[in-house]
Amino acid sequence: MAKSNLSFPEGFLWGGATAANQLEGAYKEGGKGLNLADVLPGGKARLKLLSQAGFDFEMDTTKYSYPNHEAIDFYHRYKEDIALFAEMGFKVFRLSIAWSRIFPNGDELEPNEEGLAFYDRVFDELHKHGIEPLVTIAHYETPLHLIKEYGGWKNRKLVEFFERYVKVIFNRYKNKVKYWLTFNEINGATHMPLFGLGFSPTSEETRLQESFQGLHHQFVASAIAVKLGHEIIPESQIGCMLIYAPVYAYDSNPENVMYAQQESRIFNNFCGDVQVRGEYPSFINRYFRENDIDIAMEDGDLELIKEGTVDFISFSYYMSRTEKKKKSPEEVGHGNLVGGIKNPFLEASDWGGWEIDPIGLRISLNELYDRYQVPLFVVENGLGAYDKVEEDGSVRDDYRIDYLREHIRAMGGEAIDDGVELMGYTAWGGCIDLVSASSGEYAKRYGFIYVDKHDDGSGTLDRKRKKSFFWYQNVIETNGEEL
Repeated sequence: MAKSNLSFPEGFLWGGATAANQLEGAYKEGGKGLNLADVLPGGKARLKLLSQAGFDFEMDTTKYSYPNHEAIDFYHRYKEDIALFAEMGFKVFRLSIAWSRIFPNGDELEPNEEGLAFYDRVFDELHKHGIEPLVTIAHYETPLHLIKEYGGWKNRKLVEFFERYVKVIFNRYKNKVKYWLTFNEINGATHMPLFGLGFSPTSEETRLQESFQGLHHQFVASAIAVKLGHEIIPESQIGCMLIYAPVYAYDSNPENVMYAQQESRIFNNFCGDVQVRGEYPSFINRYFRENDIDIAMEDGDLELIKEGTVDFISFSYYMSRTEKKKKSPEEVGHGNLVGGIKNPFLEASDWGGWEIDPIGLRISLNELYDRYQVPLFVVENGLGAYDKVEEDGSVRDDYRIDYLREHIRAMGGEAIDDGVELMGYTAWGGCIDLVSASSGEYAKRYGFIYVDKHDDGSGTLDRKRKKSFFWYQNVIETNGEEL
């Protein structure tokens, strides 16, 4: 394999990323309560729910399947899986704690010991193999009781419940976990409040007001978590987590350039400004005024947000976004998951038309570092694709290797050389196939490890190393010098 001109720092954190609801299964075991993901059906029904108002958060097993209930059974197979991660050479493994394993309803006064003990075992197993855990505190797993009884993050009471939760996990795992993230893809909440904020908008007319109010509550909760984390675990590093998609103007028409800038500010910069700089940016005032958004705040909120800024920025990168102000009906919805229109210079993946843009990752890293001057961590990136098991049992996923090679090159061959301070890289599901968050399907595979589980419910759950497993193993072993 040819050596590259890449430059990754010593101690660079290579690994893979997951989320409890897409990984663990065992949705009723160990005292766990139901959470949001447990009531989201698999397949196309899920995609509709994410964009519609009025979901009732009830399960209907006569109509739908619920793949998150079993997921890939990490709950019972974590030792086998962590051994495979160690074989690849992982330095770090990103996972989330399922809030409803610790507080089954979310509003209890005392935690569930069985849930706490499970994560003790997982963290101990990781350390046994020399792997650092990177823990997301909230990753689309709001306890269902908090959604039904309180309305999710629209309700200020969730700040109190979240504070109790983080106190418990920080105190329990203070000697086992150094790296923490507060809310997964927090800025995606206005696009998909069902995921991030745990509510289905009352109507399209109220969506923005409800979403930004929920975001404010999460900003306060995140600041509380950062302050508590630094007090309880002085050596901890606590980051925010964004979904980042650089916004390109469709052409050089100043109207489209201005529109692209405005869209980027709201989507890419707003949450980062609050969580890293510790204050609401000036540009949001006009947006709130023009969209009739009025945020209810309590005394001390802004001071708390200022005091609870994060140590680093982590983010997911899957795609860029191309925009113009006036779109024809044919153009609307033909861009990516986060909006926009088709970019004529980019190819798209087989799944959902997500455009493949490795240069966009370099752009993202430079934009973020120029704006904030804090360390960055790419904690999600990858290619969802159909994988075929060949007659000889192999999975030859060269398309995944090609995708990841170019994105890793954009980091080590370009962005780091540009002066960006980059902590690490965890490929999404890059360790192992998962249930897709957006589509609730097994068939959309990201991992280096194939899991024999299918959308019709069949499969043995047996694990199999893909071709990309051995490729990534070598990337880590050479610290990115060989791609």
